[in-house]
Amino acid sequence: MPKLPRISSREAIRVLERLGFEQVRQTGSHVVMKRQTPDGVIGCVVPLHRELKVGTLSGILKQAQVTVEEFIENL
Repeated sequence: MPKLPRISSREAIRVLERLGFEQVRQTGSHVVMKRQTPDGVIGCVVPLHRELKVGTLSGILKQAQVTVEEFIENL
């Protein structure tokens, strides 16, 4: 498994949008994103930070059900 890069939340949101997610709403410093799949709706929350910690980004990818490889390909 490749290492996760240190990126900003804006870059992470851009990649998730490329993967089919759309911004549903923003509450304070957190953006809620969702994607419709045949199994149902998948949602994730991205905190707006200048730089996301690796553990935070890993948690976002788990919520979004996106692999690290798939995420890095779309960077």
